Amino acid sequence: QVQLVESGGRLVQAGESLTLACTASGDTFSGYAMGWFRQAPGSEREFVAAVRWNEDAPHYANSVKDRFTVSRDNAKNTMYLQMHNLRPEDTAAYYCAQKVSPGSPYTDWGRGTQVTVSS
Repeated sequence: QVQLVESGGRLVQAGESLTLACTASGDTFSGYAMGWFRQAPGSEREFVAAVRWNEDAPHYANSVKDRFTVSRDNAKNTMYLQMHNLRPEDTAAYYCAQKVSPGSPYTDWGRGTQVTVSS
């Protein structure tokens, strides 16, 4: 059974950079895609970024495009989210999940890692 664990979240100041990691244990990354989502307190979970194993171009939410970069290292069973020029509105719990096939929902959600951006 695959388990996803997010790490790297912390308190940062606006304009700083931070890299999050999503590491799979119990199994290896496989399937169709891996995605990053975030959720602020009292808010709905929103899509941040995703990367498919069989294409070169990741997908990003407009709010993070050109600031965040998602990548995957299959050898390390880890997906990364490189975040630059962080803004207070990026404050949220960040989660990773996988999509095992094109028609499947995201699943195997991690517990999340908190990113707090102060102004």
